[in-house]
Amino acid sequence: TRSLTITSADQSMFEKAQGEKVTLPCTFELSEEDEGPLDIEWVLIPADNQKRELIIIMYSVDRVYDQYYAATTRRMQFANLDPKSGDGSLDILNLKAADTGTYQCKVKKAPGVQSKKIQLTVLVKPARTKCSIEGSQEIGKDVTLKCVSQEGSPLLSYDWRRVSGTQSLPATSVLNKNTGELLLKNASREYSGRYNCVASNRVGTDECSVELNVTPPVNTAAIIIGAIIGTLLGLSVLCSIIFCFCKKHREKKYEKEVHHDIREDVPPPKSRSSTARSYIGSNRSSLGSMSPSNMEAYTKTPYSQVPSEDFERAPAQNPAFPPSKVAAPNLSRMGAVPVMIPAQSKDGSIV
Repeated sequence: TRSLTITSADQSMFEKAQGEKVTLPCTFELSEEDEGPLDIEWVLIPADNQKRELIIIMYSVDRVYDQYYAATTRRMQFANLDPKSGDGSLDILNLKAADTGTYQCKVKKAPGVQSKKIQLTVLVKPARTKCSIEGSQEIGKDVTLKCVSQEGSPLLSYDWRRVSGTQSLPATSVLNKNTGELLLKNASREYSGRYNCVASNRVGTDECSVELNVTPPVNTAAIIIGAIIGTLLGLSVLCSIIFCFCKKHREKKYEKEVHHDIREDVPPPKSRSSTARSYIGSNRSSLGSMSPSNMEAYTKTPYSQVPSEDFERAPAQNPAFPPSKVAAPNLSRMGAVPVMIPAQSKDGSIV
């Protein structure tokens, strides 16, 4: 007795790139004894055996059910609009890396039951590939050109080529296709130029480029000396600014202190020389009115000191000189003008 059979090709593994479309085949033939309702069911078998199978789409009683698995909604559909014609193949649109897994097609029409498993691998093309230079770009140094893709399914392979000059890699270069590193030993000026890196896997490629400029060694001693001189000049300028600021601050502070010490309502003090001259001048006028008999007493009195300001403020403003019985010498005969110089006694009175 012949029963239901799946007639799809024996291909059970598919590899596709992310974003592409794939058709998983599932064709079948019914027998005369298969009289029950036709059911076609696609199931996703997770890699982790701890998780249960997920029904992603189903055809039953002339109706399609595709709301079981939200992640595949509107991306998975039957390839044939009428699956009961013997074609239950599955189309998956806009493939994603998460679509990788094992898919099983189950066809039921009692009493016949058949199934088939297909392995789908969604690969990601290399993308966002970046090139960089590591090491000093000086003559005689070792330089490493690096290439890495931010996206891409393994196994990724990297290949470097030179796009300027001789368009061939230097003889001292060492390439690691797995890591994307190109080591240039003992670099010379001839190594300068543009280098291109191509990252690839089974579903696509991506590339980047970098410019290498090998130069003579830098005179580090001159740079250090220049830095030291610049630092010293900067420090000297800074010290000058600080000194000027402190000096101006001290001057302002001094002016402020002097301003507080001087009182506007107190007159400035008189000098001793002016006090003495004013005192002698006032007494000359007094002596001019005295008689010759009084001059003898003044001439005998020794000059002690120039009167001070304290003396000027003494209560006795007009001292009275006692008359003397001794006759004064005839000063007119001597050809000199008599000058009387007052003296101060021990009790403070004028004599």
